[in-house]
Amino acid sequence: MTELSRDDALDRLERLVDTVENEPMPVPVREVWVFGEVALGLDPVERLDVYLTKDLLFGGDADRGVEFEETHGVAGVGQTVSAEWAEQFPDHVRANHSGHVAPEKCLAAHLLDDDEPVHLEVCNASFEDNVTQRLKGARARENYEQILDPRGAALWIDGQRADEAFEKLRAGEYVFPTLSGALEMLGMDPEEAETAADAVSRFREQQDGASVRGDVV
Repeated sequence: MTELSRDDALDRLERLVDTVENEPMPVPVREVWVFGEVALGLDPVERLDVYLTKDLLFGGDADRGVEFEETHGVAGVGQTVSAEWAEQFPDHVRANHSGHVAPEKCLAAHLLDDDEPVHLEVCNASFEDNVTQRLKGARARENYEQILDPRGAALWIDGQRADEAFEKLRAGEYVFPTLSGALEMLGMDPEEAETAADAVSRFREQQDGASVRGDVV
């Protein structure tokens, strides 16, 4: 598995935030968080975990989307993702199995290279809200690998870059409990928390290269 030195991982985070801040995105992005190994201060970093909060696209252009579907065979451009973005970055347009454009896959294609060890979580809810919702759903279904690691730091929110967060990450100043300990703080008993943490760890070990998971709350 490809690893990143801590400095390289943080440099990569800086570039990712720069891209969100300065380039057109397929959908509006409201929050960028980092969670997991980088937030914990690990070195090297096996996988870089990034969370994006996206907003729905409003004021789209369905007519341009029809033209794009005719030329590229992908439906939903101009409604689900920006037609202007798609026309500027057609190589980054990605669709789901039904041929409809998939915003989370488009974001991953724009922001990540296929072979880099980065995992992207994309949701319409804020990081903290989705931690709670995902935990509730995982416990109800006993599908613990769906848990979102709550140990995260906000890097960019509503157009404002969190320079202090980057400084703390560089200095390794964030102090978090183990994952099982963090899950206990969110209401799990110790045995369930250990089982859930093991499931999350096994899921991470199965990932390779760039990956993305979309979620709607």
